[in-house]
Amino acid sequence: MLRNKFLQQLTKRSLSIHEYRSAQLLNQYGIGTPKGKIGFTPEEVGQIALDIPNREIVLKAQALTGGRGKGHFTGPTGLKSGIQMLNNDFNEVKKISEQMLGHNLITKQSGPKGKFVSGVYVVEKLKANKEAYLSIMMDRSTQMPLIIVSKEGGVNIEEVAEKNPDAVKKFYVKHSDEGIDDELALKIAHELGFNKKLDKEGAKTIQQLYKIFNEREATQIEINPISEVLTNEGERVMCMDAKFGFDDNAFFRQEEIFSWRDLTQEDPNEVEAKKYELNFVKLQGNIGCLVNGAGLAMATMDVIKLYGGDPANFLDCGGGATPETIKKGFELIMSNDKVDAIFVNIFGGIVRCDHVAMGLISAAKELNIKIPIIARLQGTNLDKGRQLIEESGVKIYSFDELDPAAKKAVELAQEHA
Repeated sequence: MLRNKFLQQLTKRSLSIHEYRSAQLLNQYGIGTPKGKIGFTPEEVGQIALDIPNREIVLKAQALTGGRGKGHFTGPTGLKSGIQMLNNDFNEVKKISEQMLGHNLITKQSGPKGKFVSGVYVVEKLKANKEAYLSIMMDRSTQMPLIIVSKEGGVNIEEVAEKNPDAVKKFYVKHSDEGIDDELALKIAHELGFNKKLDKEGAKTIQQLYKIFNEREATQIEINPISEVLTNEGERVMCMDAKFGFDDNAFFRQEEIFSWRDLTQEDPNEVEAKKYELNFVKLQGNIGCLVNGAGLAMATMDVIKLYGGDPANFLDCGGGATPETIKKGFELIMSNDKVDAIFVNIFGGIVRCDHVAMGLISAAKELNIKIPIIARLQGTNLDKGRQLIEESGVKIYSFDELDPAAKKAVELAQEHA
């Protein structure tokens, strides 16, 4: 249970980009999207709307959360829905955008605090004759890219899969580096359920979407809906909304994509942790954890749960832990006022136990930590590390083995709570 919760949290650490950035990327690859532009002030949003010739427009709050259309905003008015269809009137557009910008959008996926809205994407309203669903992701079981399509788009795909599983079709890309050939692309396009005369355009769109997936090292491409749209030029295939995810490990190869990161959408502590090459994810408990190695960190949290405790965070200091990074780790842990004890579990291979001990002592003194600190150290320079802790005058509960250390951490956290 805990491991699943952590893995869900960790998944969120891959880069997501705003819808207007997704449209920008789609257009770079020649994929059709509604015409639109981002605005960051009510006046700017109103002026953008006036520059769109359509009588009706759509305002889309830019916040990295799903279910925006059914969400609501913080603020005096509590505006309902992050997707608003309006007549193209400057004053009305400005009024609605004022209720979006600078407020948090709360959805089923955002959590109770919601996600901050820093921009409003203004797009032309187009008539969709048919809406479908398309996504591309890596299937880990087969080690092949998987394309999922359904003729039922514009709705929650999980509900479609549950109520009508036959409506969801899956296609594997066997030769992933070669792209999607014309035969497979046409086969997938046919499953979208559009007018047959659009199959070639649909196939080309699918090939270009896969090209984005492959070239930009995406972890997920979700188009919901991909639509058959009536425009002034006739019927077209268009991506009406897009959700992209990208592999964090590819940041040094994908400079443009990662320059689009919006830090207002991320936990400030997790952003700060990345500066120090720490992997930090907040959880809901009261025992702060500082561990080296992701596997050991998950095992540590499991043992805490086994003895009736609840971890407050995942914090992996990796193989390069220094007194400075240990201190920063403590600062991140102590930013959560729910923490009643700190459990440090270090297996010193690359990491030296004496360096960890110096970091613990320095952090405890400089940060004036009053809650219990429990340290289980093993490995390189262990004896020297123990000696430093014993002679420090700082109250640190030192252990050699994981189970008694975790049990003590749970006991002390309960006493301090």
